[in-house]
Amino acid sequence: MMTALLQKRCSVSQKSIESKKGDGQMNGKLYVVGTPIGNLSDFSPRARETLASVDFIAAEDTRVTQKLLNYFDIKKPLVSYYEHNRRERGEMIISRILNGEVCAIVTDAGMPCISDPGQDLVFLCHENGIPVESVPGPTAFATALAISGMESGRFTFEGFLSTNKPSRKEHLEEIKNETRTMIFYEAPHKLKATLKDMYSYFGDREIAIVKELTKIHETVMRTSLKGAIDYFEIENPRGEYVLIIAGAEKQKEKQPVTLEQAVNLAKELVEKGMSVNEASKTVAADTGIKKSLIYKELL
Repeated sequence: MMTALLQKRCSVSQKSIESKKGDGQMNGKLYVVGTPIGNLSDFSPRARETLASVDFIAAEDTRVTQKLLNYFDIKKPLVSYYEHNRRERGEMIISRILNGEVCAIVTDAGMPCISDPGQDLVFLCHENGIPVESVPGPTAFATALAISGMESGRFTFEGFLSTNKPSRKEHLEEIKNETRTMIFYEAPHKLKATLKDMYSYFGDREIAIVKELTKIHETVMRTSLKGAIDYFEIENPRGEYVLIIAGAEKQKEKQPVTLEQAVNLAKELVEKGMSVNEASKTVAADTGIKKSLIYKELL
């Protein structure tokens, strides 16, 4: 019964796309289609049906997508769309859609347009009044967080750190006091350097290192940043990684200090041999109370 229901839904999807293309009007559309992040069994019937029904497919790497299409016996023309050709190729894709063609955009693995140049194509569609429809699929960062055991009530997705040193430092500096769980992607050849950079900015925090999601060698390693650095000095990184790092501890709000308390603190410093002037200055810096007020009370 479930199979029949799925077939019915797929049939409705097929008719919907065909009717939109055959009514004589400009019915171009962009489908944002999620693909498997490892296990091909995770490719949904609706995603397969959509790719089989569109006019052409915009792909991050046409070689990778062609293998996926071949596996599911889907025959559709591919157009490469990636970081370095997104401007010129984006304009061409938009032109084709405006002329009535239906396009699907996919990435090598997972949901396109997240930490991905596909977001620019979606933006152009909205700018040109082109409808955009989602065909959701697996997403690596959400899947990794779900199996990591790390705090998931509040989190922030940071994507890949830049390879540009100033941009990388700026990013790490900006988030070093982030209290929410942070999620990053990283390639194996850059993992060691990234862990060391994170340690230098974040300190020795808890981390879950997730790799090979949905594949045979899927693993979750729970450790500290220092422990991860030591581990990968011995083991060579292999596979694509999702790094999930504990947020910074929330700073406790300082209770306001009264003048009387500030004076008592200054007196303790004077008793230990500090001058009245230096004690007043030190306590003023710590409490925010004016040095002159503390100094006056000490005389």
